[in-house]
Parts: sequence; C-alpha cells; structure tokens
Amino acid sequence: MDGFIPSQAAGTAEIVFFDLETTVPRRAGQRFWVLEFGAIIVCPRKLVELESFSTLIKPKDLSAVALKSSRCDGITREAVESAPEFEEVADKIFSILNGRVWAGHNIRRFDCARIKEAFAEIGKPAPVPVGMIDSLGVLTEKFGRRAGNMKMATLASYFGLGQQKHRSLDDVRMNLEVLKHCATVLFLESSLPNTFNSNLQSSLTVTTRSRSNGKLPCREETSRKSPPISLGYQRSAVPYTRTSLGKMTESVKNLLCKSQGSQPLNTLLKHSHSLLR
Repeated sequence: MDGFIPSQAAGTAEIVFFDLETTVPRRAGQRFWVLEFGAIIVCPRKLVELESFSTLIKPKDLSAVALKSSRCDGITREAVESAPEFEEVADKIFSILNGRVWAGHNIRRFDCARIKEAFAEIGKPAPVPVGMIDSLGVLTEKFGRRAGNMKMATLASYFGLGQQKHRSLDDVRMNLEVLKHCATVLFLESSLPNTFNSNLQSSLTVTTRSRSNGKLPCREETSRKSPPISLGYQRSAVPYTRTSLGKMTESVKNLLCKSQGSQPLNTLLKHSHSLLR
C-alpha cells in the first residue's frame, strides 16, 4: 500500500506483524515457495492497526502448488496462477519490512529465512529489521504451555479467538490478539499473585483441547511453521543480527516506551514481568 511510511521519517519505530504462506516440501530436494505475504503495521503506543497489505504470489514452479488444498481457506494452484511473481511485489514488501520492528510467530526460524531466500533469488538486498519480536519464543518463556502447546491455532483456541485460517493477513491479526490476551493474563497474575497463581500449576498439567472437543471441521495438513518439540530452535542459525532474544526485545521495549504516550503499554509490560523483555 502507498500509505506505508518509513519509520525514520515518522520518528518512531513502528511494529510490522507479518506472515508468509508457503508450499510444504514433500520430499528431499524440494524447496519452499512463497505463496502469500501479509502484514499489518501496528502503533507501538496503542497496539492498534494502522495499515495492512497482503498479496498472493505466483511461484516460478506452479507444479509445487497443490491443485486442491487440504486446509480450510487454503491456497490452490488456481488461486496463484494469475497472481504477481515475487519480483513484482518485492519493492512493496521491502518498503513494508525494512527499518521496522518485525513481529510474528516463529518468524526467527522460518519467515526470516524465506524472506532472505526470496530476495536473494531476484538479486536484490533483503530488508533489515531494527528489532524482532518472535511471539513463539517470548510466549514460551513468559506464558508457558498452559494452552497445551505453542502453536498459534492452539493459543487462539485457548482464548476463544476462533480457528486459524492459514491466510497471512488473518494470521497476523490473530497473532496480535493472542499477544494482547497473554499480556493481560500475565498482568492480572502479577497484580494479584496469591489470587490468580494458586491454581496455575494445576492448570498447566491439563492439555487444553479445542472448543470443538478435538474435532476439527476440516483436515489440517502439517504446518510448515509448527514449532519443534525441542526448544533447540533458539540456537538455530538465523539470517539476521545475532543477539539474544532478551537483548533484542529489551531494545524493542525501550523503543516502544520512549514517548510520553507510551505509559499504558509501559505499565502493562511492567506488571506482566516485562513481556517483551
């Protein structure tokens, strides 16, 4: 969208929540192809959506895209046949991502690598973030596995936010709402620890099933972004600046809370054990 303004011109660090939908390699030697990019620009002081952008992307190898998706609202070969190729939307994606704080679920391990690959393939420099908030790592550390696991679909179901659609723009909006809900729960628990934390340990031993009693209305294919069983992903190589999650998100927190209008968010973060620390 033409309304995106670089953070340097705006004088503050905006947050961009983004998500990629890709093909899923089925055998050795196959690669990921980006099929959709979606992003929302979020005000760091109010956590409200300022702008949004999404586009389907036609891969160079159409045979890698399924004729019929097994996911609800999935992306089919027919859907991307007339979509622009990545090179046609690369400048737009660059302007959205470059110089902003990147946020998303498992982006450090997955989406960042796909973005760098896609730009390298067309011979253009990849966008660079000024900070990164990977909600998978942050919530694993701060919120824990009380929902059962750390998949976005599970967390959304836990808070009654509906079913994950596996479409980029829907998923980033869901990601933001999940973060808001988790931060609120942590705020309440830190405000009245004796009241809210007494039953926490017992609740953590219960694996929460979806509100449909474990029955999904459609068959889900294995997600290319499903978090690994081991937390070893935090030690995996990533294509961008190597700093610890704590240091990275601490700088983001400082950026978010620098202006006078940031007091509500600053208070929330303080009482929720600094969610973005």
